[in-house]
Amino acid sequence: MATPIGNLEDITIRALKVLRKVDLIAAEDTRRTRALLSRYRIKVPTVSFFEGNEQRRAEELIAAMKGGRDVALLCDAGTPTISDPGFRLVRRAAEEGLRVVPLPGPTALIAALAASGLPTDTFHFFGFLPPKGAKRLRRLEEIKAMRGSVILYESPRRLTKTLEELLLHCGDRQVALARELTKVHEEVLRGKISELLATLRERDLKGEITIVMEGRGWRER
Repeated sequence: MATPIGNLEDITIRALKVLRKVDLIAAEDTRRTRALLSRYRIKVPTVSFFEGNEQRRAEELIAAMKGGRDVALLCDAGTPTISDPGFRLVRRAAEEGLRVVPLPGPTALIAALAASGLPTDTFHFFGFLPPKGAKRLRRLEEIKAMRGSVILYESPRRLTKTLEELLLHCGDRQVALARELTKVHEEVLRGKISELLATLRERDLKGEITIVMEGRGWRER
């Protein structure tokens, strides 16, 4: 089930109806989920479901669902399984023949792409880059060859490093940096990678950041 990425008013009517009816909520961060539930006066038992306990908790949730209980899966913000825990649970549910019902809603990658001003007909989402080493280099080389727009998630402290490496591997392409989407300080910065690196030398960007970069040769298509 997708939940707001910032503005709590982005929850869908259908999601609220389902949250009020389920028997159990599995949440990546129970504190953030409680804030959402409190806002809409929803009282349903909640358990944690994050990367560290995903395998064990998935089996517990499968057992609960096989016993007839309805379970809602939530991540911190946005859509579960999209750079967040959940796909193992969904896969296990499918293997057990249990019904999986997606409730669509907010996700940062689509919001950032829509606001980027870059092509949306073909795009590639890579989530967070590997932190270092050969895996990171291989991913950067893979990104270099993509002809559709490229979407990445990044933290403020690693943003400059990532942009410098994108510049080195991909050239000085057009990029949009979307931060704090749907929140009070929402901002989208657009320009060439070199221009945005110059901006970052003058100011620190805070909050959650989504990078959208033009694909290889899209202007010639």
